[in-house]
Amino acid sequence: MNITLEESWKKHLEPEFEQEYFKTLVEFVKNEYATQTIFPLGPFIFKALNECPFDKVKVLILGQDPYHTPGVANGLAFSANPENKIPPSLQNIYKELQSDLGIEPPPNPDLTKWSQHGVLLLNATLTVRKGQANSHQGKGWEQFTNAVIKTVSDKKEHVVFILWGAYAQKKESIIDSSKHLIIKSPHPSPFSAHIGFFGSKPFSKTNEYLKANGINQVVW
Repeated sequence: MNITLEESWKKHLEPEFEQEYFKTLVEFVKNEYATQTIFPLGPFIFKALNECPFDKVKVLILGQDPYHTPGVANGLAFSANPENKIPPSLQNIYKELQSDLGIEPPPNPDLTKWSQHGVLLLNATLTVRKGQANSHQGKGWEQFTNAVIKTVSDKKEHVVFILWGAYAQKKESIIDSSKHLIIKSPHPSPFSAHIGFFGSKPFSKTNEYLKANGINQVVW
């Protein structure tokens, strides 16, 4: 697996590449792509990092793992390739965006623009087998993405960490809340959006915090 990684991330994450867990992970992922149908396509595994360089990160939104339906996953949490229907959780995110900031929902599910405006859309697990949700959990990806989260927390200031749902909120322990804002709510999934996600106003809270700390607000 050739790791094509944006330079600022490569500099900060280089120690991870030398660790045994990461070498084992690389061998596992290589074998999976050689023998199974895996999403996203290989060049998009690190899209979240490549589209949002370390120096540009203002917000980190954490997802769980990529969509496991063919042609959907594009390497960004909650996002999908533009020709797809908008997935249910993202539909609810768009509804909250409109309710919170009055922004008309985007016409498709591709969130690349958010990444380019400083929103790191990071899944905890970066690959998945076709039709098998969570199939690459526990293989080493979580250790790597924890390192990403901790690097942002330790080496930056005034970043907004948006943790939707119980899985994402487990990562709170590796975030320094004394110098960052943590926004928590139920997950935007149709199963939980109505018990606290709707009305949580994550987008306006994010921009108010950034503005208060002299940082350009996100163009959602």
